[in-house]
Amino acid sequence: MTDTLPPCPLCGSEYSYEMGELLVCPECAHEWSASESAEGADDAPDQQETVVKDAVGNILATGDTVSIVKTMKVKGSPQDLKIGTKVRNIRLITPVNGHDIDAKVDGFGPMKLKSSIVKKV
Repeated sequence: MTDTLPPCPLCGSEYSYEMGELLVCPECAHEWSASESAEGADDAPDQQETVVKDAVGNILATGDTVSIVKTMKVKGSPQDLKIGTKVRNIRLITPVNGHDIDAKVDGFGPMKLKSSIVKKV
């Protein structure tokens, strides 16, 4: 087979793979359709990316590991998210109600976090 999949438009990884109709990057977890990569291949480097900073001013990137800097209550859960809880492999997203990080927190599951309550490890 001579068909090769396009690299990830976000991180440039050449290890993309197909999952149904989507293409997925195993390094940054970005998902996109094959038609998007064909249409916007030249546009990706020109896009302006927003810089997301943590509570102490460090610049965050998709795939970073962060820790929680203050105890916070989790809606719908009887336990709190404690100071120092490590969250691995975060994904930066377009802000939704001030939450600009999408992550899976051990013991809590998937949730959105604000960059102002995390610190890069």
